[in-house]
Amino acid sequence: MKKPFDLHADYQPESFEFNKKFKKSVKEAIERYPSGRQQSAVMPLLDLAQRQIAEEGAASNPIYGGWIPKAAMDHIAGLLDMPPVKVYEVVSFYSMYNTAPVGKYLVQFCSTTPCWLNGSNDIITATKDHLGVGVGETTPDGRFTLMEVECLGACVNAPMVQINDDYYEDLTPDNMREVLNSLSEDLKPTIGSQTGRKASMPACGPTCLSDQAKKAKVV
Repeated sequence: MKKPFDLHADYQPESFEFNKKFKKSVKEAIERYPSGRQQSAVMPLLDLAQRQIAEEGAASNPIYGGWIPKAAMDHIAGLLDMPPVKVYEVVSFYSMYNTAPVGKYLVQFCSTTPCWLNGSNDIITATKDHLGVGVGETTPDGRFTLMEVECLGACVNAPMVQINDDYYEDLTPDNMREVLNSLSEDLKPTIGSQTGRKASMPACGPTCLSDQAKKAKVV
């Protein structure tokens, strides 16, 4: 589920430009492609725009997270010499691009089959109760936005959520609340498994090559 895609909403800023920090990355992204193929850089440039806005939002009051306004899409279209509508199409298609303001921490719940079978509904309910907002909503302080998405590919360690760039796996209502409490204080929770599981090994521990696992100190 994505936020609404409204090019004329009141929250749309009038202008956007990449700042000095990001201009170097923009140049590098464009130069990866041969002459005449610069439009292939549209996706990395959209990601850079979203990350720049996230950094600006983290220093603002109230705070907000990364998203891509129409002005940024138009700026990227100009840089790549492509029709703006082509950029709009990319942004509106891919779920990793936020098309409206979101919180500093974007909590994306996976509730497809493996996560659902392992209790993702309990994780969603615990988060909603803890933060006092529903899926698709943002907390009043601008810190958290809740979103439900399709499979995030960490099925072995279900249930899990993605928060910004990080995965939090093997969740229970209790350890999900611990993650949220840490983020509320801008502390960095342990990413990955919340139960100490190494990578994607079985929950019971290694079932083969156990001697090698002990030598590698992963059990």
